[in-house]
Amino acid sequence: MATRMLRQGLPRVAGGDPWPPAGEIEVAESATTDAAAAAPVTEPATADAVATATTVEAATTAPAAEPVDASVSGDAPVSGPEPVAVSDAAGTASTVTLRRGLPRAPGGEPWPPSDAASVVAATPSAASPSIPALTAAAAPESGTVDEEAVGELKPVEPAEREASAPTASSGVALRRGLPRMPGGEPWPPAGAVAVTAESAAAPSGASDAAVEASASAESAADADAIPAATVATIDVSTPLPFQRTVFPGKTAFTRPAPRPEPARIGPFTKGQWVGAVIIGGGGLLVAAAMAVLFVRWLLSLDPLQDWLAIYPGEYHLPEGAPVGFPAWLGWQHFFNVFLMVLIIRSGLRIRTEKRPTAFWTPRGNAKGKVSLTIWFHQALDILWLINGVVFIVLLFMTGQWMRVIPTSWEVFPNAISAVLQYISLDWPTENGWVNYNSIQQITYFTTIFIAAPLAAVTGFRMSGMWPKNAEKLNKIYPIEWARAVHFPVMLYFVVFIAIHVFLVFATGALRNLNHMYAAQGSTDPSAYADNWTGFWMLVASLVVIAAAWVAARPLVLAPIAKLFGTVSAR
Repeated sequence: MATRMLRQGLPRVAGGDPWPPAGEIEVAESATTDAAAAAPVTEPATADAVATATTVEAATTAPAAEPVDASVSGDAPVSGPEPVAVSDAAGTASTVTLRRGLPRAPGGEPWPPSDAASVVAATPSAASPSIPALTAAAAPESGTVDEEAVGELKPVEPAEREASAPTASSGVALRRGLPRMPGGEPWPPAGAVAVTAESAAAPSGASDAAVEASASAESAADADAIPAATVATIDVSTPLPFQRTVFPGKTAFTRPAPRPEPARIGPFTKGQWVGAVIIGGGGLLVAAAMAVLFVRWLLSLDPLQDWLAIYPGEYHLPEGAPVGFPAWLGWQHFFNVFLMVLIIRSGLRIRTEKRPTAFWTPRGNAKGKVSLTIWFHQALDILWLINGVVFIVLLFMTGQWMRVIPTSWEVFPNAISAVLQYISLDWPTENGWVNYNSIQQITYFTTIFIAAPLAAVTGFRMSGMWPKNAEKLNKIYPIEWARAVHFPVMLYFVVFIAIHVFLVFATGALRNLNHMYAAQGSTDPSAYADNWTGFWMLVASLVVIAAAWVAARPLVLAPIAKLFGTVSAR
Protein backbone atom coordinates (compact mmCIF):
# COMPACT_ATOMS: atom_id res chain seq x y z
CA MET A 1 0.00 0.00 0.00
CA ALA A 2 1.14 3.55 -0.76
CA THR A 3 0.25 6.80 0.92
CA ARG A 4 -0.90 9.99 -0.82
CA MET A 5 -1.45 13.53 0.39
CA LEU A 6 -4.84 14.95 -0.72
CA ARG A 7 -4.95 18.60 -1.89
CA GLN A 8 -6.87 20.81 0.52
CA GLY A 9 -9.48 23.26 -0.74
CA LEU A 10 -11.83 25.86 0.76
CA PRO A 11 -13.45 25.22 4.18
CA ARG A 12 -16.93 23.77 4.25
CA VAL A 13 -18.17 26.26 6.82
CA ALA A 14 -17.31 29.93 7.41
CA GLY A 15 -14.20 30.24 9.55
CA GLY A 16 -13.48 26.49 9.42
CA ASP A 17 -10.41 24.52 8.37
CA PRO A 18 -9.65 23.67 4.76
CA TRP A 19 -11.33 20.53 3.42
CA PRO A 20 -10.49 17.61 3.44
CA PRO A 21 -8.52 17.43 6.71
CA ALA A 22 -4.74 17.35 6.52
CA GLY A 23 -3.11 13.91 6.50
CA GLU A 24 -2.01 11.04 4.32
CA ILE A 25 -4.20 8.16 3.14
CA GLU A 26 -3.38 4.71 1.94
CA VAL A 27 -3.83 4.08 -1.77
CA ALA A 28 -3.57 0.65 -3.41
CA GLU A 29 -0.93 0.58 -6.11
CA SER A 30 -1.92 -0.44 -9.62
CA ALA A 31 0.38 -3.43 -9.61
CA THR A 32 -1.22 -4.83 -6.47
CA THR A 33 -4.68 -4.22 -7.92
CA ASP A 34 -3.81 -6.11 -11.12
CA ALA A 35 -2.48 -8.98 -9.09
CA ALA A 36 -5.60 -9.14 -7.02
CA ALA A 37 -7.72 -9.13 -10.16
CA ALA A 38 -5.75 -12.01 -11.70
CA ALA A 39 -5.52 -14.18 -8.55
CA PRO A 40 -8.51 -16.31 -7.55
CA VAL A 41 -10.37 -15.09 -4.51
CA THR A 42 -11.03 -17.84 -2.02
CA GLU A 43 -12.92 -15.78 0.53
CA PRO A 44 -15.48 -13.08 -0.04
CA ALA A 45 -14.33 -9.58 0.80
CA THR A 46 -15.88 -7.94 3.77
CA ALA A 47 -18.08 -4.93 3.29
CA ASP A 48 -15.86 -2.70 5.42
CA ALA A 49 -12.75 -3.49 3.43
CA VAL A 50 -14.41 -2.98 0.09
CA ALA A 51 -16.03 0.30 1.17
CA THR A 52 -12.71 1.64 2.47
CA ALA A 53 -10.84 0.83 -0.72
CA THR A 54 -13.46 2.16 -3.07
CA THR A 55 -13.98 5.35 -1.07
CA VAL A 56 -10.26 6.17 -1.25
CA GLU A 57 -10.10 5.39 -4.94
CA ALA A 58 -13.16 7.54 -5.62
CA ALA A 59 -11.60 10.47 -3.84
CA THR A 60 -8.41 10.17 -5.88
CA THR A 61 -9.34 8.91 -9.30
CA ALA A 62 -13.08 8.64 -9.98
CA PRO A 63 -14.81 11.71 -11.50
CA ALA A 64 -18.26 12.80 -10.41
CA ALA A 65 -21.19 11.63 -12.48
CA GLU A 66 -22.67 14.25 -14.77
CA PRO A 67 -26.29 15.37 -14.23
CA VAL A 68 -29.00 14.04 -16.49
CA ASP A 69 -29.81 16.36 -19.36
CA ALA A 70 -33.57 16.94 -19.52
CA SER A 71 -33.45 17.91 -23.19
CA VAL A 72 -31.91 14.56 -24.09
CA SER A 73 -33.82 12.15 -21.88
CA GLY A 74 -37.18 13.89 -22.09
CA ASP A 75 -37.60 13.88 -18.31
CA ALA A 76 -37.21 16.69 -15.82
CA PRO A 77 -33.67 17.72 -14.98
CA VAL A 78 -32.25 16.08 -11.90
CA SER A 79 -31.22 18.59 -9.28
CA GLY A 80 -29.38 17.99 -6.07
CA PRO A 81 -26.63 15.41 -5.38
CA GLU A 82 -26.10 12.88 -8.17
CA PRO A 83 -25.27 9.17 -7.66
CA VAL A 84 -21.57 8.46 -8.12
CA ALA A 85 -20.62 5.05 -9.45
CA VAL A 86 -17.53 3.87 -7.61
CA SER A 87 -15.91 0.52 -8.11
CA ASP A 88 -12.55 -0.92 -7.43
CA ALA A 89 -10.36 -2.78 -9.85
CA ALA A 90 -12.38 -5.93 -9.24
CA GLY A 91 -15.64 -4.27 -10.33
CA THR A 92 -17.13 -4.16 -6.82
CA ALA A 93 -19.68 -1.38 -6.10
CA SER A 94 -19.93 0.50 -2.82
CA THR A 95 -21.52 3.49 -1.14
CA VAL A 96 -19.92 6.94 -1.26
CA THR A 97 -20.75 9.65 1.26
CA LEU A 98 -21.99 12.75 -0.60
CA ARG A 99 -20.26 16.10 -0.07
CA ARG A 100 -22.50 18.65 1.67
CA GLY A 101 -23.00 22.09 0.17
CA LEU A 102 -24.99 25.25 0.87
CA PRO A 103 -28.39 25.06 2.65
CA ARG A 104 -31.56 25.08 0.54
CA ALA A 105 -33.19 27.71 2.77
CA PRO A 106 -31.75 30.68 4.68
CA GLY A 107 -30.60 29.53 8.12
CA GLY A 108 -31.04 25.86 7.29
CA GLU A 109 -28.69 22.90 7.44
CA PRO A 110 -26.18 22.19 4.66
CA TRP A 111 -27.55 20.10 1.81
CA PRO A 112 -27.77 17.09 1.48
CA PRO A 113 -28.29 15.80 5.07
CA SER A 114 -25.35 14.28 6.87
CA ASP A 115 -26.81 10.76 6.68
CA ALA A 116 -27.35 10.84 2.88
CA ALA A 117 -25.35 8.39 0.78
CA SER A 118 -25.25 7.44 -2.84
CA VAL A 119 -25.68 3.73 -3.47
CA VAL A 120 -24.96 2.26 -6.87
CA ALA A 121 -25.20 -1.33 -7.83
CA ALA A 122 -22.41 -1.96 -10.27
CA THR A 123 -22.23 -4.89 -12.64
CA PRO A 124 -19.36 -7.21 -11.75
CA SER A 125 -16.58 -7.58 -14.20
CA ALA A 126 -16.38 -10.76 -16.23
CA ALA A 127 -12.73 -11.04 -15.35
CA SER A 128 -13.49 -11.64 -11.65
CA PRO A 129 -16.63 -13.81 -11.31
CA SER A 130 -15.74 -14.93 -7.85
CA ILE A 131 -15.93 -11.33 -6.27
CA PRO A 132 -19.42 -10.91 -4.80
CA ALA A 133 -21.53 -7.89 -5.76
CA LEU A 134 -22.92 -5.51 -3.16
CA THR A 135 -26.59 -4.55 -2.97
CA ALA A 136 -28.48 -1.87 -1.10
CA ALA A 137 -32.04 -0.80 -0.56
CA ALA A 138 -33.54 1.54 -3.14
CA ALA A 139 -33.44 5.27 -2.44
CA PRO A 140 -36.66 6.78 -1.14
CA GLU A 141 -38.57 9.42 -3.07
CA SER A 142 -36.97 12.26 -1.16
CA GLY A 143 -33.67 11.66 -2.92
CA THR A 144 -31.78 10.56 0.24
CA VAL A 145 -30.89 7.17 1.61
CA ASP A 146 -31.82 6.08 5.10
CA GLU A 147 -29.03 4.14 6.72
CA GLU A 148 -31.52 1.95 8.66
CA ALA A 149 -33.39 1.10 5.46
CA VAL A 150 -30.17 0.27 3.66
CA GLY A 151 -28.70 -1.84 6.35
CA GLU A 152 -25.40 -3.56 6.03
CA LEU A 153 -23.92 -4.42 2.69
CA LYS A 154 -23.98 -8.16 2.09
CA PRO A 155 -22.39 -10.37 -0.52
CA VAL A 156 -24.49 -11.77 -3.31
CA GLU A 157 -24.03 -15.27 -4.58
CA PRO A 158 -23.17 -15.82 -8.25
CA ALA A 159 -26.54 -17.43 -8.93
CA GLU A 160 -28.43 -14.44 -7.59
CA ARG A 161 -26.16 -12.15 -9.54
CA GLU A 162 -26.83 -14.00 -12.80
CA ALA A 163 -30.57 -13.83 -12.15
CA SER A 164 -30.48 -10.03 -11.87
CA ALA A 165 -27.84 -9.56 -14.56
CA PRO A 166 -30.02 -8.75 -17.64
CA THR A 167 -30.98 -5.18 -16.51
CA ALA A 168 -30.43 -3.02 -13.47
CA SER A 169 -32.80 -0.04 -13.47
CA SER A 170 -33.40 2.42 -10.71
CA GLY A 171 -35.62 5.48 -10.27
CA VAL A 172 -34.07 8.48 -8.53
CA ALA A 173 -36.58 10.93 -7.03
CA LEU A 174 -36.05 14.50 -8.29
CA ARG A 175 -35.25 17.19 -5.75
CA ARG A 176 -38.12 19.64 -5.39
CA GLY A 177 -37.31 23.34 -5.55
CA LEU A 178 -39.14 26.69 -5.72
CA PRO A 179 -42.62 26.94 -7.28
CA ARG A 180 -42.93 28.12 -10.87
CA MET A 181 -45.57 30.72 -9.97
CA PRO A 182 -46.34 32.71 -6.78
CA GLY A 183 -48.34 30.65 -4.31
CA GLY A 184 -47.90 27.40 -6.25
CA GLU A 185 -46.54 24.01 -5.27
CA PRO A 186 -42.83 23.21 -5.24
CA TRP A 187 -41.40 22.15 -8.58
CA PRO A 188 -41.20 19.44 -9.91
CA PRO A 189 -44.41 17.67 -8.72
CA ALA A 190 -44.19 15.06 -6.02
CA GLY A 191 -43.39 11.61 -7.42
CA ALA A 192 -41.39 12.79 -10.45
CA VAL A 193 -38.35 10.56 -10.98
CA ALA A 194 -35.49 10.29 -13.41
CA VAL A 195 -35.24 6.83 -14.98
CA THR A 196 -31.85 5.35 -15.82
CA ALA A 197 -31.00 1.95 -17.17
CA GLU A 198 -27.69 0.14 -17.02
CA SER A 199 -27.09 -2.82 -19.21
CA ALA A 200 -25.33 -5.91 -17.90
CA ALA A 201 -21.89 -6.72 -19.01
CA ALA A 202 -21.89 -8.49 -22.34
CA PRO A 203 -20.53 -12.01 -22.40
CA SER A 204 -17.05 -12.43 -23.68
CA GLY A 205 -16.89 -12.67 -27.40
CA ALA A 206 -20.12 -10.75 -28.06
CA SER A 207 -20.00 -8.16 -30.77
CA ASP A 208 -20.55 -4.39 -30.22
CA ALA A 209 -23.75 -4.46 -32.29
CA ALA A 210 -25.21 -7.21 -30.17
CA VAL A 211 -24.37 -5.33 -26.99
CA GLU A 212 -26.04 -2.14 -28.25
CA ALA A 213 -29.18 -4.03 -29.35
CA SER A 214 -29.41 -5.77 -26.01
CA ALA A 215 -28.99 -2.46 -24.13
CA SER A 216 -31.79 -0.83 -26.17
CA ALA A 217 -34.17 -3.69 -25.49
CA GLU A 218 -33.40 -3.66 -21.80
CA SER A 219 -33.92 0.13 -21.57
CA ALA A 220 -37.34 -0.17 -23.19
CA ALA A 221 -38.27 -2.99 -20.87
CA ASP A 222 -37.20 -0.99 -17.81
CA ALA A 223 -39.24 2.04 -18.92
CA ASP A 224 -42.33 -0.14 -19.26
CA ALA A 225 -41.67 -1.78 -15.92
CA ILE A 226 -41.77 1.55 -13.97
CA PRO A 227 -45.28 2.19 -12.62
CA ALA A 228 -47.08 5.10 -14.28
CA ALA A 229 -48.02 6.54 -10.88
CA THR A 230 -44.39 7.23 -10.02
CA VAL A 231 -43.46 9.11 -13.22
CA ALA A 232 -44.78 12.60 -13.93
CA THR A 233 -44.59 14.12 -17.39
CA ILE A 234 -42.82 17.50 -17.21
CA ASP A 235 -43.05 20.02 -20.07
CA VAL A 236 -39.84 22.03 -20.18
CA SER A 237 -40.36 23.52 -23.66
CA THR A 238 -42.34 26.56 -22.46
CA PRO A 239 -40.75 29.38 -20.44
CA LEU A 240 -41.60 29.99 -16.83
CA PRO A 241 -44.79 32.04 -16.35
CA PHE A 242 -44.54 35.43 -14.67
CA GLN A 243 -46.94 37.83 -13.07
CA ARG A 244 -47.51 41.04 -15.03
CA THR A 245 -46.45 44.09 -13.04
CA VAL A 246 -45.97 46.81 -15.71
CA PHE A 247 -48.86 48.07 -17.83
CA PRO A 248 -48.79 50.63 -20.68
CA GLY A 249 -50.07 54.07 -19.73
CA LYS A 250 -52.44 56.36 -21.56
CA THR A 251 -49.65 58.01 -23.50
CA ALA A 252 -48.70 54.69 -25.10
CA PHE A 253 -51.87 54.79 -27.23
CA THR A 254 -52.79 58.48 -27.48
CA ARG A 255 -50.34 61.31 -28.06
CA PRO A 256 -51.38 64.94 -27.74
CA ALA A 257 -51.00 67.15 -30.76
CA PRO A 258 -47.81 69.22 -30.70
CA ARG A 259 -48.28 72.79 -29.58
CA PRO A 260 -47.93 75.39 -32.31
CA GLU A 261 -44.81 77.50 -32.36
CA PRO A 262 -45.51 80.79 -30.55
CA ALA A 263 -45.43 83.95 -32.61
CA ARG A 264 -42.25 85.94 -32.26
CA ILE A 265 -41.63 89.65 -32.38
CA GLY A 266 -38.02 89.82 -33.43
CA PRO A 267 -35.95 87.27 -31.52
CA PHE A 268 -38.44 86.83 -28.62
CA THR A 269 -42.08 85.87 -28.12
CA LYS A 270 -44.67 88.21 -26.61
CA GLY A 271 -44.33 86.61 -23.19
CA GLN A 272 -40.55 86.88 -23.32
CA TRP A 273 -40.78 90.55 -24.26
CA VAL A 274 -43.16 91.20 -21.36
CA GLY A 275 -40.79 89.41 -18.98
CA ALA A 276 -37.81 91.32 -20.35
CA VAL A 277 -39.60 94.65 -19.94
CA ILE A 278 -40.68 93.83 -16.38
CA ILE A 279 -37.31 92.52 -15.28
CA GLY A 280 -35.34 95.15 -17.18
CA GLY A 281 -37.58 97.96 -16.00
CA GLY A 282 -37.32 96.82 -12.40
CA GLY A 283 -33.55 96.63 -12.69
CA LEU A 284 -33.37 100.12 -14.17
CA LEU A 285 -35.56 101.54 -11.40
CA VAL A 286 -33.36 99.99 -8.72
CA ALA A 287 -30.21 101.27 -10.44
CA ALA A 288 -31.73 104.75 -10.85
CA ALA A 289 -32.72 104.91 -7.19
CA MET A 290 -29.22 103.94 -6.11
CA ALA A 291 -27.71 106.53 -8.46
CA VAL A 292 -30.00 109.27 -7.10
CA LEU A 293 -29.08 108.48 -3.49
CA PHE A 294 -25.38 108.36 -4.25
CA VAL A 295 -25.32 111.67 -6.18
CA ARG A 296 -27.40 113.46 -3.55
CA TRP A 297 -24.93 112.35 -0.90
CA LEU A 298 -22.01 113.41 -3.10
CA LEU A 299 -23.42 116.89 -3.74
CA SER A 300 -24.02 117.41 -0.02
CA LEU A 301 -20.28 117.46 0.62
CA ASP A 302 -18.66 120.89 1.10
CA PRO A 303 -16.14 120.62 -1.77
CA LEU A 304 -18.93 119.78 -4.19
CA GLN A 305 -21.07 122.63 -2.91
CA ASP A 306 -18.26 125.11 -3.71
CA TRP A 307 -17.78 123.51 -7.14
CA LEU A 308 -21.49 123.87 -7.95
CA ALA A 309 -21.28 127.57 -7.07
CA ILE A 310 -18.49 128.06 -9.62
CA TYR A 311 -20.11 125.91 -12.32
CA PRO A 312 -23.90 126.13 -11.94
CA GLY A 313 -24.55 124.33 -15.24
CA GLU A 314 -24.40 127.17 -17.75
CA TYR A 315 -22.06 130.01 -18.72
CA HIS A 316 -22.72 133.46 -20.15
CA LEU A 317 -23.11 133.80 -23.90
CA PRO A 318 -20.97 136.29 -25.88
CA GLU A 319 -22.15 139.84 -26.15
CA GLY A 320 -24.52 140.36 -29.02
CA ALA A 321 -26.13 136.94 -28.70
CA PRO A 322 -29.84 137.13 -29.60
CA VAL A 323 -32.54 136.61 -26.96
CA GLY A 324 -35.66 134.56 -27.67
CA PHE A 325 -36.81 132.50 -30.67
CA PRO A 326 -37.91 133.97 -34.00
CA ALA A 327 -41.00 132.65 -35.82
CA TRP A 328 -38.99 130.92 -38.56
CA LEU A 329 -37.22 128.84 -35.89
CA GLY A 330 -40.56 127.57 -34.59
CA TRP A 331 -41.63 126.61 -38.14
CA GLN A 332 -38.30 124.87 -38.80
CA HIS A 333 -38.69 122.96 -35.53
CA PHE A 334 -42.14 121.65 -36.45
CA PHE A 335 -41.21 120.72 -40.05
CA ASN A 336 -38.05 118.97 -38.87
CA VAL A 337 -40.07 116.82 -36.43
CA PHE A 338 -42.62 116.05 -39.17
CA LEU A 339 -39.92 114.82 -41.58
CA MET A 340 -37.94 112.95 -38.91
CA VAL A 341 -40.95 110.88 -37.83
CA LEU A 342 -41.77 109.82 -41.41
CA ILE A 343 -38.11 109.13 -42.23
CA ILE A 344 -37.78 106.80 -39.23
CA ARG A 345 -41.04 105.06 -40.14
CA SER A 346 -40.06 104.45 -43.79
CA GLY A 347 -36.54 103.40 -42.80
CA LEU A 348 -37.86 100.72 -40.46
CA ARG A 349 -40.30 99.63 -43.18
CA ILE A 350 -37.40 99.12 -45.60
CA ARG A 351 -35.57 96.88 -43.10
CA THR A 352 -38.62 94.63 -42.60
CA GLU A 353 -40.18 94.67 -46.08
CA LYS A 354 -39.58 91.38 -47.96
CA ARG A 355 -41.95 91.55 -50.97
CA PRO A 356 -42.81 95.14 -51.97
CA THR A 357 -46.26 95.67 -53.44
CA ALA A 358 -45.28 98.56 -55.76
CA PHE A 359 -42.14 99.80 -57.54
CA TRP A 360 -40.96 103.16 -58.81
CA THR A 361 -38.77 103.62 -61.91
CA PRO A 362 -37.23 106.99 -62.82
CA ARG A 363 -37.81 108.33 -66.34
CA GLY A 364 -35.04 107.45 -68.75
CA ASN A 365 -33.37 104.97 -66.37
CA ALA A 366 -35.01 101.57 -66.37
CA LYS A 367 -32.18 100.10 -64.28
CA GLY A 368 -32.94 102.45 -61.40
CA LYS A 369 -36.10 100.57 -60.40
CA VAL A 370 -36.68 100.54 -56.63
CA SER A 371 -39.58 99.78 -54.32
CA LEU A 372 -42.08 102.52 -53.58
CA THR A 373 -41.02 102.49 -49.91
CA ILE A 374 -37.40 103.25 -50.81
CA TRP A 375 -38.55 106.06 -53.12
CA PHE A 376 -40.63 107.55 -50.30
CA HIS A 377 -37.71 107.33 -47.86
CA GLN A 378 -35.30 109.01 -50.28
CA ALA A 379 -37.83 111.73 -51.11
CA LEU A 380 -38.21 112.52 -47.40
CA ASP A 381 -34.41 112.59 -47.05
CA ILE A 382 -34.15 115.20 -49.80
CA LEU A 383 -36.78 117.41 -48.13
CA TRP A 384 -35.04 116.97 -44.75
CA LEU A 385 -31.67 117.96 -46.24
CA ILE A 386 -33.19 121.04 -47.87
CA ASN A 387 -34.83 122.02 -44.59
CA GLY A 388 -31.53 121.45 -42.76
CA VAL A 389 -29.58 123.64 -45.15
CA VAL A 390 -32.12 126.46 -44.75
CA PHE A 391 -31.98 126.04 -40.97
CA ILE A 392 -28.17 126.27 -40.79
CA VAL A 393 -28.07 129.31 -43.10
CA LEU A 394 -30.61 131.12 -40.95
CA LEU A 395 -28.72 130.19 -37.79
CA PHE A 396 -25.57 131.95 -38.94
CA MET A 397 -27.44 134.90 -40.49
CA THR A 398 -29.38 135.70 -37.30
CA GLY A 399 -26.69 134.87 -34.74
CA GLN A 400 -28.71 131.99 -33.26
CA TRP A 401 -25.67 129.75 -33.75
CA MET A 402 -24.19 131.13 -30.48
CA ARG A 403 -27.02 129.39 -28.58
CA VAL A 404 -26.18 125.91 -29.95
CA ILE A 405 -22.42 126.08 -30.63
CA PRO A 406 -20.13 126.15 -27.53
CA THR A 407 -18.09 129.34 -27.33
CA SER A 408 -16.07 128.61 -24.16
CA TRP A 409 -14.25 125.65 -22.58
CA GLU A 410 -16.38 126.19 -19.50
CA VAL A 411 -19.06 124.24 -21.32
CA PHE A 412 -17.59 120.89 -20.14
CA PRO A 413 -17.48 121.41 -16.32
CA ASN A 414 -20.87 123.09 -16.55
CA ALA A 415 -22.20 120.10 -18.50
CA ILE A 416 -20.95 117.75 -15.74
CA SER A 417 -22.61 119.95 -13.13
CA ALA A 418 -25.90 119.91 -15.06
CA VAL A 419 -25.80 116.11 -15.36
CA LEU A 420 -25.24 115.68 -11.59
CA GLN A 421 -28.11 118.06 -10.82
CA TYR A 422 -30.44 116.12 -13.15
CA ILE A 423 -29.48 112.80 -11.55
CA SER A 424 -30.03 114.14 -8.01
CA LEU A 425 -33.55 115.27 -9.10
CA ASP A 426 -32.67 118.79 -7.95
CA TRP A 427 -32.87 120.20 -11.45
CA PRO A 428 -31.26 123.53 -12.21
CA THR A 429 -33.44 126.57 -12.80
CA GLU A 430 -33.14 127.47 -16.47
CA ASN A 431 -34.68 129.80 -18.98
CA GLY A 432 -34.33 128.54 -22.53
CA TRP A 433 -35.63 131.85 -23.87
CA VAL A 434 -32.30 133.44 -22.85
CA ASN A 435 -29.76 130.64 -22.71
CA TYR A 436 -29.48 126.86 -22.80
CA ASN A 437 -27.57 124.98 -20.11
CA SER A 438 -24.31 123.35 -21.14
CA ILE A 439 -25.66 119.79 -21.53
CA GLN A 440 -28.40 121.09 -23.88
CA GLN A 441 -25.88 123.08 -25.87
CA ILE A 442 -23.56 120.07 -26.37
CA THR A 443 -26.49 117.83 -27.31
CA TYR A 444 -27.93 120.27 -29.86
CA PHE A 445 -24.51 120.82 -31.39
CA THR A 446 -23.96 117.04 -31.72
CA THR A 447 -27.38 116.53 -33.31
CA ILE A 448 -27.16 119.40 -35.82
CA PHE A 449 -23.52 119.30 -36.88
CA ILE A 450 -22.49 115.63 -36.37
CA ALA A 451 -25.46 113.22 -36.40
CA ALA A 452 -27.36 114.94 -39.23
CA PRO A 453 -24.36 115.04 -41.64
CA LEU A 454 -23.56 111.37 -40.87
CA ALA A 455 -27.13 110.38 -41.68
CA ALA A 456 -27.00 112.35 -44.95
CA VAL A 457 -23.62 110.98 -46.11
CA THR A 458 -24.38 107.33 -45.29
CA GLY A 459 -27.88 107.55 -46.75
CA PHE A 460 -26.53 108.99 -50.01
CA ARG A 461 -24.01 106.12 -50.26
CA MET A 462 -26.76 103.54 -50.02
CA SER A 463 -29.18 105.33 -52.37
CA GLY A 464 -29.57 104.90 -56.10
CA MET A 465 -28.01 108.32 -56.70
CA TRP A 466 -24.56 107.00 -55.87
CA PRO A 467 -22.52 106.32 -59.07
CA LYS A 468 -22.41 102.58 -59.70
CA ASN A 469 -19.27 102.42 -61.87
CA ALA A 470 -16.99 104.54 -59.65
CA GLU A 471 -14.64 101.70 -58.65
CA LYS A 472 -12.03 103.85 -56.91
CA LEU A 473 -14.69 105.77 -55.02
CA ASN A 474 -16.39 102.53 -53.99
CA LYS A 475 -13.10 101.21 -52.62
CA ILE A 476 -12.47 104.40 -50.68
CA TYR A 477 -15.99 104.45 -49.25
CA PRO A 478 -17.46 100.87 -49.15
CA ILE A 479 -21.19 100.50 -48.81
CA GLU A 480 -20.68 98.22 -45.79
CA TRP A 481 -19.32 101.19 -43.83
CA ALA A 482 -22.37 103.23 -44.68
CA ARG A 483 -24.74 100.48 -43.53
CA ALA A 484 -22.79 100.01 -40.29
CA VAL A 485 -23.17 103.72 -39.41
CA HIS A 486 -26.57 104.66 -40.84
CA PHE A 487 -28.74 102.52 -38.57
CA PRO A 488 -27.00 103.53 -35.27
CA VAL A 489 -27.41 107.18 -36.26
CA MET A 490 -31.13 106.59 -36.67
CA LEU A 491 -31.23 105.06 -33.19
CA TYR A 492 -29.45 108.13 -31.83
CA PHE A 493 -32.21 110.36 -33.24
CA VAL A 494 -34.88 108.18 -31.64
CA VAL A 495 -33.21 108.41 -28.21
CA PHE A 496 -32.64 112.15 -28.59
CA ILE A 497 -36.30 112.81 -29.45
CA ALA A 498 -37.52 110.71 -26.49
CA ILE A 499 -35.29 112.45 -23.93
CA HIS A 500 -35.95 115.88 -25.45
CA VAL A 501 -39.75 115.50 -25.22
CA PHE A 502 -39.49 114.17 -21.65
CA LEU A 503 -37.42 117.14 -20.44
CA VAL A 504 -39.70 119.63 -22.23
CA PHE A 505 -42.66 118.39 -20.19
CA ALA A 506 -40.69 117.82 -16.96
CA THR A 507 -39.05 121.27 -16.74
CA GLY A 508 -42.10 123.47 -17.37
CA ALA A 509 -44.26 122.18 -20.21
CA LEU A 510 -46.36 125.29 -20.96
CA ARG A 511 -43.40 127.70 -20.81
CA ASN A 512 -41.21 125.52 -23.04
CA LEU A 513 -44.01 124.88 -25.57
CA ASN A 514 -44.66 128.60 -25.85
CA HIS A 515 -40.98 129.16 -26.60
CA MET A 516 -40.80 126.55 -29.38
CA TYR A 517 -44.22 126.75 -31.04
CA ALA A 518 -45.68 130.17 -30.23
CA ALA A 519 -42.39 132.14 -30.11
CA GLN A 520 -43.52 133.67 -26.83
CA GLY A 521 -41.22 134.17 -23.84
CA SER A 522 -39.56 136.53 -21.43
CA THR A 523 -36.40 136.95 -19.41
CA ASP A 524 -38.52 136.13 -16.38
CA PRO A 525 -38.60 132.32 -16.05
CA SER A 526 -42.10 132.40 -14.54
CA ALA A 527 -43.59 134.31 -17.49
CA TYR A 528 -46.06 132.53 -19.76
CA ALA A 529 -46.23 129.67 -17.26
CA ASP A 530 -50.01 129.50 -17.64
CA ASN A 531 -50.31 130.28 -21.37
CA TRP A 532 -51.76 127.35 -23.40
CA THR A 533 -51.04 128.73 -26.87
CA GLY A 534 -47.98 126.64 -27.46
CA PHE A 535 -49.71 123.51 -26.12
CA TRP A 536 -52.57 123.72 -28.64
CA MET A 537 -50.12 124.34 -31.45
CA LEU A 538 -48.34 121.16 -30.37
CA VAL A 539 -51.61 119.24 -30.49
CA ALA A 540 -52.31 120.51 -34.01
CA SER A 541 -48.83 119.48 -35.17
CA LEU A 542 -49.29 115.99 -33.68
CA VAL A 543 -52.57 115.59 -35.61
CA VAL A 544 -50.80 116.49 -38.87
CA ILE A 545 -47.98 114.05 -38.13
CA ALA A 546 -50.43 111.25 -37.27
CA ALA A 547 -52.37 111.84 -40.51
CA ALA A 548 -49.16 111.67 -42.52
CA TRP A 549 -48.20 108.45 -40.73
CA VAL A 550 -51.50 106.82 -41.74
CA ALA A 551 -51.41 108.20 -45.30
CA ALA A 552 -47.90 106.86 -45.97
CA ARG A 553 -49.09 103.83 -47.94
CA PRO A 554 -48.97 102.82 -51.64
CA LEU A 555 -52.55 103.94 -52.32
CA VAL A 556 -51.65 107.54 -51.44
CA LEU A 557 -47.99 107.54 -52.42
CA ALA A 558 -48.45 106.07 -55.92
CA PRO A 559 -50.13 109.17 -57.48
CA ILE A 560 -47.41 111.41 -56.03
CA ALA A 561 -44.63 109.10 -57.21
CA LYS A 562 -46.05 109.07 -60.75
CA LEU A 563 -45.25 112.77 -61.02
CA PHE A 564 -41.52 111.91 -60.95
CA GLY A 565 -41.42 108.48 -62.60
CA THR A 566 -43.29 105.28 -63.38
CA VAL A 567 -45.10 103.21 -60.75
CA SER A 568 -45.70 99.51 -61.38
CA ALA A 569 -46.79 96.46 -59.43
CA ARG A 570 -44.11 93.79 -59.07
